[in-house]
Amino acid sequence: MGFYRGNGASVARIVPYAALHYMAYEQYRRWIIDCFPNVGRGPVLDLVAGSFAGGTAVLFTYPLDLVRTKLAYQVGGSLKSSITGLVNSERVYAGILDCFSKTYKEAGIRGLYRGVAPSLYGIFPYAGLKFYFYEEMKRHVPVEHKKDIMVKLVCGSVAGLLGQTFTYPLDVVRRQMQVERFMVSNDTGAVKGTMGTLAVIIERQGWKQLFSGLSINYLKVVPSVAIGFTVYDVMKSCLRVPSRDEAVIEVVTSRRNNEASSLHS
Repeated sequence: MGFYRGNGASVARIVPYAALHYMAYEQYRRWIIDCFPNVGRGPVLDLVAGSFAGGTAVLFTYPLDLVRTKLAYQVGGSLKSSITGLVNSERVYAGILDCFSKTYKEAGIRGLYRGVAPSLYGIFPYAGLKFYFYEEMKRHVPVEHKKDIMVKLVCGSVAGLLGQTFTYPLDVVRRQMQVERFMVSNDTGAVKGTMGTLAVIIERQGWKQLFSGLSINYLKVVPSVAIGFTVYDVMKSCLRVPSRDEAVIEVVTSRRNNEASSLHS
């Protein structure tokens, strides 16, 4: 059960985050096509729509991500303290609601959004690149294999791996800002701002620290993205949701019908 400690906060976050992420991606894509009919239907559209979708999902669910990180770090800190024989093994937060309450009392809304800046800096390229790589690779898949689940898993895995590699340093900065309270208690000094945190990490720990934990993160993010994209496509097919190309045709046809009706009137 120790491996799943704090998992409640993670699940509470991922459900609305994933729902907002995929829904916003489709909606932004439609809006862009509707507002800019001459824009290409290529990977750049997926990059822009995916970036804005990621930013939207982060803004609405960030407090849950903050709570999840604090609870997970608290467990790691307690274990480290007990192993090294340090006295400081006190649990600061009793659970999700307690963490929310104490964080809000300490710093208000700003406290619940501490570290959101690097999250947004990271999620825009990460989410955009993730959708970009996924859709671009699917375009090169032969028609007879487009519905193959293994093909979708491979495309999702590569998309997650590439997107995570390019944006991981910002993820390190975000997490260090989120757990600043624990860092300050260990006399490492308070750090303010995204660039300030980035500079301190490089100065005190070296630039390699910006990629610390990347290999273990691959084990989590790569299958997570692969499964996410695959389940998303399969569920759309099962629920008979129109494909992306059908959605484009629907938007264009609707706009033409509206223009025709306005001309007749």
